[in-house]
Amino acid sequence: MDTVDADTTRCPYCGTPCPTPAPLSAREREVLRTWLLSESKTQVAEQLFITRGTINTHLSRARCKYAAIGRDAPTKSALLARALQDGIVGLHEL
Repeated sequence: MDTVDADTTRCPYCGTPCPTPAPLSAREREVLRTWLLSESKTQVAEQLFITRGTINTHLSRARCKYAAIGRDAPTKSALLARALQDGIVGLHEL
């Protein structure tokens, strides 16, 4: 049988270990979520009243935090996968 650290969460459906969520700030989660559900960074900037540079900074920090815990997300599709895994967005929203 697998040994899993006591602090590892398990899937409520199948019992397999779930990946550790990245420690994203609330604002990083908001920007990531909005970007994933938008057509462009221009839309995100208008919706959140921030610049494209600020969006890029938040996304870069999110990528670094994912990489730091061994869950690299260098592309938008990889970030989408991480956001789905961590419950930042749901499949029903896409």
